[in-house]
Amino acid sequence: MFNSLRMPLAIFAIAAAALGGLAVITAVGVGRIEQANPPSGRFVEVQGGRLHLVELGAADAPPVVLLHGASVNLGDMRLALGDRLAATHRVILIDRPGHGWSDRPGGSADASPARQAKILHQALERIGVPRAILVGHSWSGALAAAFALDYPQSVAGLVLLAPVSHPWANGAAWPDSVITALLAGIARSAAAPVSGQLFGRTLALPLGKVLLGLGMQSAFAPQVPPPDYFARTGAELLLRPAEFTANAEDIAQIQQFVTEQAPRYKTIQVPTVVLTGDADEALSPEIHAKAIAKAISRAKLVVLPGVGHMVHFAAPERVIEAIAEIDTANVRHVGLAPRAER
Repeated sequence: MFNSLRMPLAIFAIAAAALGGLAVITAVGVGRIEQANPPSGRFVEVQGGRLHLVELGAADAPPVVLLHGASVNLGDMRLALGDRLAATHRVILIDRPGHGWSDRPGGSADASPARQAKILHQALERIGVPRAILVGHSWSGALAAAFALDYPQSVAGLVLLAPVSHPWANGAAWPDSVITALLAGIARSAAAPVSGQLFGRTLALPLGKVLLGLGMQSAFAPQVPPPDYFARTGAELLLRPAEFTANAEDIAQIQQFVTEQAPRYKTIQVPTVVLTGDADEALSPEIHAKAIAKAISRAKLVVLPGVGHMVHFAAPERVIEAIAEIDTANVRHVGLAPRAER
């Protein structure tokens, strides 16, 4: 009997040693990533935790909230739009719950766009922003829509960039491209309660180091990422166990949440501009962008030829123009004149 147990015990010992080694590599790597990408803004108290945010521009300018998509943090929107918009607006960039340097007070329950909208609303109230234009990219298209559904009085308008908004036929996969499909499969595994924690603390960082660049190239295609994108946005923060798990939960559960909230889009009454690229390989413009533009009565759809999923990098001037259109619409419909350009 003893001999029959030797092989399984040896395999177990080798596996345990390998996982232990990976855990040490992860811990060291996380320390280096956090040292290289410290918080760049301030923390705002919300129920159960804190959100990390950055503010740019004049405090008395019309507020615009920039909401990043999956697998990134506020640095992504800041690099694409932050400084440009700060010339005319009060720009508020927020790490979504569990991303960047923000807490995830509700744990896995905060994968819900409605829950994230509630936390975001608390933060905006704390910093004195009762009403703002929300700009949401990709995953945050669903977040911005959820915010408009639950807090309509706090929304001056929506700009939805290549948004996820509706259920799609293949609920098992987030994207359509091969590389991001692989990443989505990893995300679903990482979202599992027990194995996900083990994965995040051992394999996520070394495997992510290999796949993160490929995934980002796929997201930008047919465009290419800006030079030094990872260093300038702190994108490697995603590889920390807690954030990796939070991102996995967001991706794995979004299908369920948009299925629940999509029938309510017709009640959104604020001016909305939906921008999508006709070369988007991550999210179908037909299923998402065009569908939500049709559902919202005051929505305008803009389809950008030859543009992929990262609309805010490929056509930042068009995004800024969309925000200006909403400012003008508010002057006409609500009488809320934006501050003159400085």
